Amino acid sequence: MRNLFGTDGIRGIANVHPMTTDIAMKIGRAVAYMFRNRRGRHPRILIGKDTRLSCYMLENALAAGICSMGVDVLLLGPMPTPAIAFLTTNMRADAGVVISASHNLFQDNGIKLFSGDGFKLPDESEEQIEELMDSGVLIESQPTGQGVGKAFRIDDAPGRYIVFVKNTFPKDLALDGLKIVLDCAHGATYKVAPAVFEELGAEVIKLGVSPNGTNINYKCGAVYPELMQKAVGKHKADIGIALDGDGDRVIVVDEKGSVVDGDHIMAVCAYDMIDRGKLNSNTLVATVMSNMGLEVALENKGGRLIRTQVGDRYVVETMRRTGYNFGGEQSGHLVFLDHITTGDGILAALQLLAVMQKKERPLSELAGIMDSFPQVLHNVQLREKKTVDEIAGLKELQDQLKKDLKRKGRILVRSSGTEPVIRIMVEGENEEQINSIALKMCNHVESVCGA
Repeated sequence: MRNLFGTDGIRGIANVHPMTTDIAMKIGRAVAYMFRNRRGRHPRILIGKDTRLSCYMLENALAAGICSMGVDVLLLGPMPTPAIAFLTTNMRADAGVVISASHNLFQDNGIKLFSGDGFKLPDESEEQIEELMDSGVLIESQPTGQGVGKAFRIDDAPGRYIVFVKNTFPKDLALDGLKIVLDCAHGATYKVAPAVFEELGAEVIKLGVSPNGTNINYKCGAVYPELMQKAVGKHKADIGIALDGDGDRVIVVDEKGSVVDGDHIMAVCAYDMIDRGKLNSNTLVATVMSNMGLEVALENKGGRLIRTQVGDRYVVETMRRTGYNFGGEQSGHLVFLDHITTGDGILAALQLLAVMQKKERPLSELAGIMDSFPQVLHNVQLREKKTVDEIAGLKELQDQLKKDLKRKGRILVRSSGTEPVIRIMVEGENEEQINSIALKMCNHVESVCGA
């Protein structure tokens, strides 16, 4: 069982357990020990981060832990999470570490890990790291003298990633004539994202590109598309693109100011890939959170949707195991496995823009291929962290309410991987009915173990 790692690494309030320098140093030592003898040469591990204030202390602690185990550290500075995944393989590193709490506000932080092949670590490896952190094995194998590792700063990392991501855009296309509102959430993409879209020919109206350590994700970016919506209307832009703090997810706005979420982006891109014979087995991989409308849209095109548990890592693991090459989440984590090993907001936006340019149609028309079913989401705060099975009577109530939907909807109940919260999602054709069902579920949870 993992105690520190959740669905996407370790996350919490910075300088409070588990996001302390002590834990970061232990993680650095454990990761270095795990990966240092895998390539038969002097090992090295990349560290990248987003723009939040606490990244400085955690970066230094991780680097110290890694170097103490005889492994060199390559410091990349503020870079998107997918850039770390790409550069880990591109620079033949043994592992990559990202310091980021993704879409959370600045007071939180997190640690995500990539192996040398650019993929996030499986649950078993994270369990192994937790076991190593407090074992005597690390102390026994610490080098001394010339065996201690060194740290180097890699100044050309942004340029390497910019070249890579631009090369995923079709060579016969450009973004000339397009006006794009780009919101970087004052996060890790604040330098690289504007460069990518401008170098491909777009006129870019930049938002969220002035990080100060505390403004990351604050009323901006993928979690707050309202800022982007207003700017699209004001500037009469063709599209708005909002990234989250670490750049692994994207939400867009069409030329009319309507939000286009990850499900609709996947539908548009999957249709194009089916037309070109590029979607393996005409199958898209998404999580249980994706709207039923996405299933219907794919069936109308002769495709199909398979679902995983929540977390882009599980989407990728399913894709690798089954041979599928495209998947993602409603929240905007989109994984084009032919290009990269993890969700990449900039890369996903480029694939969507390529469809717009090829078809010469506005995004509002393209996104019309999918109609979303009404969906309601609630988060219920608990007194203490519990799994769904630990809440008395909840499973029985869920089974009873499912019968009322008569296969024309879904109820999804899950516990948060990082906080004492139960997440309830109800989806169906009748909005009044799903709101009533969701309210009954929430009331039950609150009466049994609410905060």
